[in-house]
Amino acid sequence: MSLESTATIEKIFPEAKDFLPLNGTDYVEFYVSNALQAAHYYKTAFGFQSLAYRGLETGEKDYVSYVLQQDKIRLVLTSPLKKGTAIGKHIDEKGDGVKTVALWVDDAEQAFHETVKRGAKPYLEPEVLKDEFGEVVCSGIYTYGETVHIFIERKDYHGVFMPGFKRWETGYNPTSTGLKYIDHMVGNVGWGEMNRWVNFYAKTMGFTQLVSFDDKDISTDYTALMSKVMSNGNGRIKFPINEPADGVKKSQVEEFLDFYNGAGVQHLAIATDNIIETVTELRARGVEFLRVPGTYYDDLLDRVGEIDEDLKPLKDLGILVDRDDEGYLLQIFTKPLEPRPTMFFEIIERKGAKSFGKGNFKALFEAIEREQELRGTL
Repeated sequence: MSLESTATIEKIFPEAKDFLPLNGTDYVEFYVSNALQAAHYYKTAFGFQSLAYRGLETGEKDYVSYVLQQDKIRLVLTSPLKKGTAIGKHIDEKGDGVKTVALWVDDAEQAFHETVKRGAKPYLEPEVLKDEFGEVVCSGIYTYGETVHIFIERKDYHGVFMPGFKRWETGYNPTSTGLKYIDHMVGNVGWGEMNRWVNFYAKTMGFTQLVSFDDKDISTDYTALMSKVMSNGNGRIKFPINEPADGVKKSQVEEFLDFYNGAGVQHLAIATDNIIETVTELRARGVEFLRVPGTYYDDLLDRVGEIDEDLKPLKDLGILVDRDDEGYLLQIFTKPLEPRPTMFFEIIERKGAKSFGKGNFKALFEAIEREQELRGTL
């Protein structure tokens, strides 16, 4: 194909050119009311390790951040040190939750200008952070709700995390639970807002739609929602976007929007190479998961075909299975990790499958509804 014809294709189909190459998720930052205690929880319950710290001892007077890592996953837990801060206001309005989804790029300045010229609202103008270990270039844009994407360019940095942080060394580092990387992150948006944000990721960031689910796919006798999954060019970043759909009672998305006071990140799906071992360890550490009725497993093999795993431990642990044309996946969902019924984790193991567990939606959402009924929010 000639260069001229390639240029023509890119002009007609701008998504054909990946104008925003993303290397992966750099970190996810949570605004929390007590970062020290939250760090202890994610270390103890999920097996994250101490990595870096920023606070009064490093010269930061307004907020404190603890950075945790497990394999390719980095969590940043941030709390305000004073009253009247933007961080404190965010926590007061929304409770603990995700503020920043940071994306690893080769050129943070270019990422900023490419997205802003396509309509993104600026959050952080490109800036260079330096210390004795090198420099990190950062920039950022707003997405749905108060969630932001920070573009991180760190090819010239050799420190523990970023300038302004020091290594956080503790004598308490529980062993890993086998969590590997973030498979996808799900955002909940308001009524009629899904297509707006799907278009945002397509136009502003060059994402394409992998799959969509409507209220016929994702519904029970009482509640429904709609979802579209957006992915970047190399498939390393996947963002399903959910919105409520009409139902007899209040859906999980509506419950989230009510307690979070708007759109935000609903859950992180974290990959493992052995979901049985990982979930067994997480349960032993006190992590609570949603449970589907035991009858879900009565005809499981008839529905999904042959799988490598024994059925008994899957049933004992409450792990769900679904198959697509590429293979199958195993997944399970925690109960909310915060006092408000908002954010939770999904644990997922893919055996070739590229999908998101469509065959499990009904059983899963009925399990969520049982929890909603106990909370009096269904």
